[in-house]
Amino acid sequence: MTISVVIPLYNEEENVAELHRRVKSSMERTGREFEIIYVDDGSTDRTRSLLEEIASNDRSAVVLSLRRNFGQTAAFAAGFDYARGDVIVTLDGDLQNDPDDIPKLLALIGENDIVSGWRKERKDPFLSRRLPSLIANRLISKVTGVSLHDYGCSLKAYRREVVKNLKLYGEMHRFIPALANWYGVKIAEVETTHHPRLRGKSKYGISRTMKVVLDLITVKFLQSFSTKPLQFFGPMGLLSGLIGFLISLYLTGEKVLLGRDIGGRPLLLLGALLIIVGIQFIGMGLLGEMVVRVYHETQKKPIYVIKKVSRYEDK
Repeated sequence: MTISVVIPLYNEEENVAELHRRVKSSMERTGREFEIIYVDDGSTDRTRSLLEEIASNDRSAVVLSLRRNFGQTAAFAAGFDYARGDVIVTLDGDLQNDPDDIPKLLALIGENDIVSGWRKERKDPFLSRRLPSLIANRLISKVTGVSLHDYGCSLKAYRREVVKNLKLYGEMHRFIPALANWYGVKIAEVETTHHPRLRGKSKYGISRTMKVVLDLITVKFLQSFSTKPLQFFGPMGLLSGLIGFLISLYLTGEKVLLGRDIGGRPLLLLGALLIIVGIQFIGMGLLGEMVVRVYHETQKKPIYVIKKVSRYEDK
């Protein structure tokens, strides 16, 4: 089993040398073949040049230099695309994740598809980092149905086939366990050490909370309705249309049977609006069904995943 360690960095010149020393030392103790893929996410300091110097003297190091700052998810995606290992380990480049915890994850990956780190004793400010993270983790676990204590921990280990089947965008890297759950993967969680940041400052912080919330909505939709969008939009359309129809029927009865004037009543506008909205929701669902059909049939995308094929073989 070979290991690929993927580490995104953005303006981390103070940590590069120590990071490489510690990661390499930890990987050498595992006794396995490994590569360390550093992804420079458009750094504006000396991070890239320091990484390139390391790669020129160490065959285990690979440096991917992105043309600009694309974000952490894009950096992880680039590392996944270039990784050659049977197992892919990820961690941050700020030395808050402890490279010595990597063997803990590798010890569990044999019987699991994903092993996620849990920063139980997190060394970050409570109000600005830990409290929002606690709320986010509970919300994500509730919405996706994949319960983890620490979605935001970058220290994770994946079987190769898990990440190679995923396409990442937005802030989706933190949702990989939830996205991969569609494939029926087995996920484990292990406590890991978390250190306070000693050098530099955080680049991927809580300011991205809104993007994370929007991506959570995307993940939930992909989990439940990516191959059946009409079942998502249809019920809302039928409910809206039914309520609008009942309102209109009631007003029609008042007009015909009681002779009341209904032309200036707001209820009439509400009924018409709900009928129109209902038609639009159903139309969106039908258009979604057409897009899904074209997507899966023209690109031959499967709607299932086979884990293993067993058959009788002549001896």
